[in-house]
Parts: sequence; structure tokens; C-alpha cells
Amino acid sequence: MTYTQLEKNFQKLGLVIIKRVINLCKKVLSKATRKKAAVKTVSGPTVLTRDQHSVSRKYISSSALKVLYRLNSGGYQAYLVGGGVRDIILGLEPKDFDIATNATPEQIKALFRNCRLIGRRFRLAHIVFGREIIEVATFRGHHESAPDKDKQCKKTSKQSEHGMLLRDNIYGSIEEDAERRDFTINALYYSAIDFKVYDFANGIQDINEGKIRLIGDPETRYREDPVRMLRAIRFATKLDMEISKETEAPIRELSSLLENIPAARMFEEFLKMFMSGKAVANFLLLRDYKLFQYFFPALEQLANQESHQYVDDFVMRAMKNTDARINNDQRVTPAFLIAALLWYPLQIQISRLKSETQLAPQDAFFAALSEIMSEQQRSIAIPKRFQAMMKDIWILQEKLERRDGKRAFAAFEHQKFRAGYDFLLIRGEIEGGKVQELATWWTDFQTATAETQVQMIKSAPSSNTGPRRTPRKRRKPKDKTSSTTNET
Repeated sequence: MTYTQLEKNFQKLGLVIIKRVINLCKKVLSKATRKKAAVKTVSGPTVLTRDQHSVSRKYISSSALKVLYRLNSGGYQAYLVGGGVRDIILGLEPKDFDIATNATPEQIKALFRNCRLIGRRFRLAHIVFGREIIEVATFRGHHESAPDKDKQCKKTSKQSEHGMLLRDNIYGSIEEDAERRDFTINALYYSAIDFKVYDFANGIQDINEGKIRLIGDPETRYREDPVRMLRAIRFATKLDMEISKETEAPIRELSSLLENIPAARMFEEFLKMFMSGKAVANFLLLRDYKLFQYFFPALEQLANQESHQYVDDFVMRAMKNTDARINNDQRVTPAFLIAALLWYPLQIQISRLKSETQLAPQDAFFAALSEIMSEQQRSIAIPKRFQAMMKDIWILQEKLERRDGKRAFAAFEHQKFRAGYDFLLIRGEIEGGKVQELATWWTDFQTATAETQVQMIKSAPSSNTGPRRTPRKRRKPKDKTSSTTNET
């Protein structure tokens, strides 16, 4: 290789290095710009006087008012904030009342004997009034503005490599707190002193326009807390609003960030999404934004396969049933819906084990149950009390098929019969055929007289499905006479 060729190669290498350095600088600058945009998006508040808004103390919990009054009388700023203010303005009944204050958690605890401090990621104070809990949070500050940043941030704040906030206990002013809130419609503060509403991010305008809009750069805010993607969907369905274009734009690209959310927190989000009377609407949006797979990966995988009929129809029917019960103020349990969501993945697993192994039907069921639940627990941590009920519902599906002898009455007297029967009804509506006939039989059986029930059992087709225990050989009773003779 000549000297001239070497010189040219070195020049090319130098250009490549320079380009890479430039691209790296661009990435760093873009991140800094996004962070700056995420922080400095809130200006001075728009103040609504008492006659300009519909928030009134008569709509606020007496416990929440007590907390506001005591914090104010203790010399602290205190505001009703977020969903409580938003819902009252929308004419809805708030489910909870959150309070923001400049008092630290320790100062709050000193004021209230009925206070307990919780949380490591976000330090909060819970003021307990019987069954009602008022959540009080100290105004959040910006990480960049924390005093003695290098030392303090190690103790009070921490971020993951993906940008998610693992610890966030830097305190600031009300303006900084408003900037740190997720959506504009939640950056509303109500004062019990002057009865004014302070709107820091044009939240009132977005409420009037029906828009769900993030405060700051959406990508940065989602990386800080990926659950905000779920909250955007939940607020949109709950409040009958539309997610703004800039807020929804990064969701599909960043959906994988939900893999980093603890399973216990994902279960809490599941309850909020699917046990609030909006399960169907949330399910459809979650599927659209590619987020549902992080709740139930086995079901999502199965639903995408055309060969498995019934799956989507069954899931939709179960969710409609749950929504109807909640909206009619009837009792519901998460176990029933989760049992429905995992029913077909469980059946596929049982069929696979039966074909690949020599397991008895009962053993195949429990082996499949163990595998399905073990996989599911990595996504959402289902408490054991719900797992037990799910298992009862699934086992009852087999028990309800076997109606010969005393088995029909044994199933009818089962503690979870009603849940198992309701589950069978939904299966009958979707699958039809023998399942529909079985559901109809049990519907008639419940209202029949004792004599009719006996006749129904006698005329019911015998079922050989499921495992049968081998009958034990009865021991011959001892001859009492010979026994007495021997003793004598």
C-alpha cells in the first residue's frame, strides 16, 4: 500500500470519527432539550375566583377539609389537587381526594396522630379516617434544581438506565409541583382559604376541549414513569376524552418500557383499568396501542392466532358482563375476569400436556395451571386469594359436566357454585352446542323442585370426562364373637 493510499484511508477514518462525534453531540443536546422542555412548560397560573368555577366545599370530603384546615392553621400551604378538582369541575363524584402541601412528610406526621408515612419511590403521608384515607404529598421539585445535587440526589432521587424514576423525593414550590404533574387536567389546585382554583397548565381549556395532554415532552415523561401510558388511556375512557396527537405519538414505540414495571404495580393498574366499569373500552385501546400484551402475554399470543376461535368473543363477553355488574352496583371480583382471560390459554396448555405426556386428566390440569400461573405472575402479581377462586371456577367447569349420582348436588352446594355457573353461562353463549345445553340444564335445575331435580339427574347423560378415583376395597368387619372369645 502506497503512502498516498494510507493518507487517504486515514482521512476517511478521521471523517468517520468526526461524524460519530457530531451524532453523539446531537443526541446529548436533544436529550437536554427534551428535559428542558419537560421542565419549563408551566408559567404563572390562571386563577379562577369562586364565581368562575364549580368547585365547592359541599362536594369535598369532610375528612379532606379537616386535613386542609389543619395544614393551613399550622402555617403551611395546602391545596386539593388533581382528580378531585378535575372531577368536580366535570360534574363527576370524585373517588378520592388528594392534597398537596409545602409541609414535608415528617412535618405532616407531627400534625396528625392518625398519619402513616408510606412509599420509598414517592414518600407520601396517609391520613386515616376510619375506612377513608386522605393522601397528602409534599410539593415535588426538579432534580436539576436540587441543592447540593451530587450528594442529595443519591439519597432522594434515582433514575434507571431507561430514564424511569426509581426514587423521587426532591421537594420544591407549587409551581415546580405543577410542572412535575403528568397531565394538564391534573395540574389544578383548589385552596380552602380563598376558594380559588389555580390552573398552571391550561387544564381548564383541555377539560373544555376534551383533551388528554401530557405536561412537557411526552417521551421524557413516559420514560420517567411508563405507567403514564396506561393512565392516558384510562383517563380518556373514564372522562370520555381524546388523547392529544403529541401525547399518543410515542406510546407504541415506548410500549416495551412497561416490562420494567413491577408486577405488583401492574396488578394495581389492572384493577383500575378493568374493574371500574370501562373494561371493554380500555381493552380495545390497550390492544390498539400494543399495551395489552404486558398484562396478559399468553392471551395476546393466542388471540393473534386465527386458528383459535372463541377467544376474542369470550374475552369481550366476560368484560361486558363485568362492566354491566359494576355499573349496576353489583358485586364483582377480579378473580372471575382473570379466570376468563386465562381460560383458553389454560385449555391449550392442558391439551398440549395430554398429547405430549401420559398424564392423567387431573394431573394435566394441575401441571398446566402451574405453568400458566407461573408465567402470568411475571406480568401481574395476582394475590393468592384470587388465584384460589380462579382455580375453583375452572375446576367447577368439569364438575358441572358430571351430574350422575350425587355429583350434581355436590356441585350445586359448592361454595363457588354461582361464580362457576356464571362462567359456564358465558361459555355457553360463545361456544354453543353441548356447553349451551349444559348451561341451560343448570339454569333449570336451580329453580326445579326436589323431585324434578332427581328426575333431571336420572335423565342427564353420564359424563366420563375427568379423572375418576379407583374405589377402595372395603375391609371385612371383624367377627365380634370370635374377637370376644379370643380375649376371653
